[in-house]
Amino acid sequence: MLVAVLSDTHAPRHWKGCPAEVAKHLRGADLILHAGDVCTAAVLDELSAFAPVHVVLGNNDGPDVAAWGAPETVELDLAGLRVAMIHDSGKADGRPARLRRRFPDADLVVFGHSHIPMDVVGAGLRIFNPGSPTDRRRQPHATMGTLLIEDGTLVEARLIEVT
Repeated sequence: MLVAVLSDTHAPRHWKGCPAEVAKHLRGADLILHAGDVCTAAVLDELSAFAPVHVVLGNNDGPDVAAWGAPETVELDLAGLRVAMIHDSGKADGRPARLRRRFPDADLVVFGHSHIPMDVVGAGLRIFNPGSPTDRRRQPHATMGTLLIEDGTLVEARLIEVT
């Protein structure tokens, strides 16, 4: 299973439409995870043309994103891998242990909010932030992620520069 991972698209201010480099990585994805701050449900409709979408509510998301189906957290079984998703994981200090307590059954937690791409293992948990494909803030590149999952195992997690 190939999963494309996005966060913090911030439409329409930063996402005017799916960037070509992002679309390249969405094609062929079995599923898309969006870790919040979509800002408008139209982005979710656009992403749904590539693959089914699971999204969580970000701090900048409005009622239209919630109505589209974005809860505060999501817990999924993806090809046997237990994946949780939340927008804001809190401060960096103690993050893996805090997310382990919040999602005790998860193998992987996907989050956003900081716009800082990250793939870290700690407290018996892998945590993954794809960064932002449109609003890099102080990062050198805009980014997204992909996850390759086979038989309950995360075979590969990639952070991809899209600018």
